[in-house]
Amino acid sequence: MDKLPVLQKLASTKGSLAKIFKAISDPPTTSLQRLKGLTTGGLPTFIDVGNSFGAPAIVEDNLIYQLVQNGKRVVMMGDDTWLQLFPHHFEKSYPFPSFNVKDLHTVDNGCIDHLLPSLYEEDWDVLIAHFLGVDHAGHIFGVDSTPMIEKLEQYNGVLENIIEVLESQSGPGGLHENTFLLVMGDHGQTLNGDHGGGTAEEVETSIFAMSLKKTPSSLPPELNGSFCEPHLDKEKMCINSIQQLDFAVTISAMLGIPFPFGSIGRVDSELYALGSGTLNLESINLGTCRTRWNIQSWMRDYVNVLCINSWQVKRYIDAYSASSVIGFSSEDILHITNIYTQAEESWSHTIKNWLLDKNESCDTILRFKSQIDAYSNFLASVAELARSKWTEFDLKMMGVGLSIMLITLVIQFLGIKRINRTCGVYFPFPGDSWTSFGLILSIFIVMIRACSFLSNSYILEEGKVAIFLLATTGILKFRNSILKNKMLLEAVVFLLLVFILRLAIEIGLSKQAFSSGLTTIPVWMYIAEIVPVLALVLLAYLLYRSIDDSACWLQKFVISGTILSYALIAVHWTVESKLVSTSLMLQGFGKGLIPRIIYAIGIGQLLMLALGRLFCKERALDSRKGLILKVVAMLSPWSSTVIMISGKQGPLVALASIIGDWCIMRLENLEHESKDGSIGTLSLSPLSVAQWSLLAVSLFFCTGHWCAFDGLRYGAAFVGFEDFILVRQAILLTIDTFGFSILLPIFGLPFLVAIQYPSIQSNQRKRFIFTQLSRAYLIYGLITATTVTFTVICVTIQRRHLMVWGLFAPKFVFDVVGLLLSDCLILLSSLYYSS
Repeated sequence: MDKLPVLQKLASTKGSLAKIFKAISDPPTTSLQRLKGLTTGGLPTFIDVGNSFGAPAIVEDNLIYQLVQNGKRVVMMGDDTWLQLFPHHFEKSYPFPSFNVKDLHTVDNGCIDHLLPSLYEEDWDVLIAHFLGVDHAGHIFGVDSTPMIEKLEQYNGVLENIIEVLESQSGPGGLHENTFLLVMGDHGQTLNGDHGGGTAEEVETSIFAMSLKKTPSSLPPELNGSFCEPHLDKEKMCINSIQQLDFAVTISAMLGIPFPFGSIGRVDSELYALGSGTLNLESINLGTCRTRWNIQSWMRDYVNVLCINSWQVKRYIDAYSASSVIGFSSEDILHITNIYTQAEESWSHTIKNWLLDKNESCDTILRFKSQIDAYSNFLASVAELARSKWTEFDLKMMGVGLSIMLITLVIQFLGIKRINRTCGVYFPFPGDSWTSFGLILSIFIVMIRACSFLSNSYILEEGKVAIFLLATTGILKFRNSILKNKMLLEAVVFLLLVFILRLAIEIGLSKQAFSSGLTTIPVWMYIAEIVPVLALVLLAYLLYRSIDDSACWLQKFVISGTILSYALIAVHWTVESKLVSTSLMLQGFGKGLIPRIIYAIGIGQLLMLALGRLFCKERALDSRKGLILKVVAMLSPWSSTVIMISGKQGPLVALASIIGDWCIMRLENLEHESKDGSIGTLSLSPLSVAQWSLLAVSLFFCTGHWCAFDGLRYGAAFVGFEDFILVRQAILLTIDTFGFSILLPIFGLPFLVAIQYPSIQSNQRKRFIFTQLSRAYLIYGLITATTVTFTVICVTIQRRHLMVWGLFAPKFVFDVVGLLLSDCLILLSSLYYSS
């Protein structure tokens, strides 16, 4: 609110009928759920997050429906989500596309063009203008960025114009004599500018309310019971709190329309009093027993409103309990019924006393205040009960799901055990102490990470837990290198990389705040522009070195195409760079066309690899180099797309992944060398696969992601595109989210197998490599499934936890999506590499 001084000035002006409320919402705080909560008066449904990019029409009773049913003309402009939720409700509508988070101006400019002219017209009763620039600026640039400040300054100018028009026509008989202005946000934002979770920054926002009615002169100013503090040149600004759950019923009461049937909120006294042209009557100085007929009249009216409010909520709770399969327990129903009955009996008694003793002003006010407390207690009890037990959890189906997960773990374990038997002599001998220790250690590490999901604190620090466990394995490998006096360089490099990743995770969690302060430093600006390009050049060089005479022409063609894509990415970044001035035509080409060309090249490369067996008869499993080339050929088209979508951090993360994987492979070789330097046993160590998995998890958090909806980088879905198409943008967002943590690690896992080619006959070698590939993928899948199983156990146990929607449910969604994606990619990889 500091960037909207016009609102602060009005709220701090003495005698002004304007107030600022701190509005508190219920998580999750995605826009669709908040709009549904604001209009229905119900608690958000977590599954609605899946509809955030394609919202279905609201079918339950809601504020907009009641407005239309009672003859109110509603005009909407701005975010087109309103038109999806309420397709046939508006007298007029001016929707604008809202899903391109890189577009800060289209929706806002559309609102501005239609809003001010509409204020001079008489064809509406309720006017909704939904601006989006601040939301998009937060997602892309962060809350402390220059575009955010510019947007808020623009809004301040718009609000000044709106208030000027309203006040100029607010006199007796004026067009806006009875107009009530609300300026509000549907959710807050984190420091990164994201939202969706349940932190204080995300659930807390503001509501500015202003009535253009004149305050009755008979009401003294001491009736205002708001919390006030000095602000704006020592002027006092008073701030109240309101639950967004209460918004729908409060506006319904102010407009004189029925409450939405499914609402469980309470008519807020402060906002209701402001809307009726009176001051706050919640806190009254009762030390002076003076006759206040206007106070009694208002309080009686407010109690009547609460009486209807409570009756509606009780009716809904009874209908819900009767129709729901589970509903509330009989004890809960009895408890709230008793509270409601006591409130009703108290109101009947209060009315009788008021009719008999109208002259006892002080006692009447006390009784009315007591009655307000009684109804408020009932409504608060219902809201608390709904928040704690609203969602219906089918324990039987949850048990079935958990049983299926446990069965899959057993099947994968038995599959690994069977492969161990079929591989015979190539697997470790029982006397190999390091292998036995490595197996025990890998199990221990996987179980430690899985069990950490049972704690909300460890879920919040999941990236740091993963990097700590990865560092633990690195230290043990370093110890083994010292004992054998081999590969010390690889062990040291791996530990240094883990240290850098740990710093990157810390920066990734606060990336906007970190980068915004450094972009103003000239040296950092040059480093931020040049280093990613140099990293891209190094990646292209490594790809070029991977091509040799043994490569099939198709593989050479695919790898060359990726090198071309890298060059196009460098051009794209150069065009977008602030350090280089380019023409508008070149900027348009670099911004929109180059990413699409890269996507097209990647799709073409994958199609060629899929059909490669028809054109190129390589013998991948018969030679170590052949398998490596096949892995490189598969990774190269994916890498260009992932880097393009990930932005300038992409090449650096890709290099970190390559270095980490190289160290894991080299140190894996160390375990198979016997004392005389020859190759001994050729079993793939489970510890190396566990390290591969931990590195992938660490890269997920290094790229600024985390397991919450505010951890998604929505801007990545629009790299190369301006318009919104659900499937296309969902694919791009998925690639950005899981590219470095699932997609590339799974397709690159055969590198661990490629280092173990034995000196045996070709037909036996092919069988050996195939079984080793199967074993590697089964171990990787088992590790992933184990962690997801513990996530399922966690959300089952914590289903009534305070943070279930803000933390546990998003974690569950991310892990389940990741598991499904991992299984699909493992299947595709197995088919590709075994062909």
